Amino acid sequence: MTPASAAGPGASSADVVVIGGGIVGCASAYHLARRGVRVLLLDKGRIGHEQSSRNMGAVRQQARDPIETPLMIECVRLWEGLSRELDADIEWVQGGNLGLAATTAELERFQRARDLGRAFGLDCRVLSADEVKAAIPRMASSWQGGLYTPSDGHASAPKTTRAFADAARRHGAVIEEYRAVEGIELAAGRVATVLTDRGPVRTSQVVCAAGAHSARLIRTIGLDLPIRRVRSTVAETEPLPAITRAHVWGNGFVIRQVPSGRVQLNFHSSRAGEYDLTLEALRHLRLFLPVFLRHRTLLRVRVGRPLLEDFGRRLPWSAARRRPFAHTVDVEPPSNPDTVERCRQTFLRHFPSLGDVKVERTWAGVIDCTPDLLPAFGPVADRPGFFVATGFSGHGFAMAPLIGRLVGEWLAEGKPSFDLNPLRFARFAEGDLRMPENLI
Repeated sequence: MTPASAAGPGASSADVVVIGGGIVGCASAYHLARRGVRVLLLDKGRIGHEQSSRNMGAVRQQARDPIETPLMIECVRLWEGLSRELDADIEWVQGGNLGLAATTAELERFQRARDLGRAFGLDCRVLSADEVKAAIPRMASSWQGGLYTPSDGHASAPKTTRAFADAARRHGAVIEEYRAVEGIELAAGRVATVLTDRGPVRTSQVVCAAGAHSARLIRTIGLDLPIRRVRSTVAETEPLPAITRAHVWGNGFVIRQVPSGRVQLNFHSSRAGEYDLTLEALRHLRLFLPVFLRHRTLLRVRVGRPLLEDFGRRLPWSAARRRPFAHTVDVEPPSNPDTVERCRQTFLRHFPSLGDVKVERTWAGVIDCTPDLLPAFGPVADRPGFFVATGFSGHGFAMAPLIGRLVGEWLAEGKPSFDLNPLRFARFAEGDLRMPENLI
């Protein structure tokens, strides 16, 4: 329900309107406001309510696509000082990232990932089986080896998102929650107005940071963005003794121990993500099929209620045709109880000395994925004034400190500090897509 404080009309103009109150949108608003830009951030619900408060907070450089690797190296440098910069406790732990190899083939992939990382100057190394055991002494299972990058880390997703929003406000950004964007209008071919459920906003520049909702939003100005929504379930245990400061993943599980001692659990493989089939699946099927076939062991396709609901929303008399995002406000994606129990049982097999560990809470989030698993980032040439920052394919949290800075550089100063041409929006229409590197 929309709070009473958001009932009246909001701001009617801004230099830049940022659409989406996740961590990418909040970081963008922060960096724009720091540069003196009159920025308005709009979200249809609460700040950070969707994937930016539901991911597991990993900040990983190792085993990245070569296009992302130099960006992530700079991201980690920013993360190291982010708590001080934002004047907030974001639970940053620079405990490393540890991938576990169950087979010789996985270990060989790790060796290739190590070589790639070292070419970029990363501190990654391959651990022996004995070194893995020494790194996590409570773990009873044996592994062929591991890939470890000590400079990687993890942080609290909800705390970091709120910290960016609070810092943006301190620098003068206006943030309006529960103000849904329903479309964008052009004048003479360029951005002129953002249409919302509480009146229009005049602006010459829009940053689309709407995550999984981006494709539907930008169709209002005739653009076609290939994005798929993948649902992932996370479980969090009761407080446990110290296990590891690293973010750890291997065949069948992902763990992150937070400062309270609780352990967050997710699957790394074995149908980790769930793809709820909808009518949208028929769009861009040709673009997504290669990456789906390559990573088919990571997805479970489900046919059910979301398909029927999507069909209903497309009927001519449907309220969703008039207000396309109203049905998504404050929605809790359903977590999968079977996945939760599988996560718990897998964790118990690896750490039997901890006893019958209880799960205290669960949640699910929706990841926005592109065909090449790389974000769409930058200005759209044939829609002057429109800028995309979306499709991060599960990497948005880790990349947000740099992405926000690059948005500020691009829009306020005219030139970003990195070559971002490989991430341009136009690559989808140009067919300039490459198969993602399969290093993990």
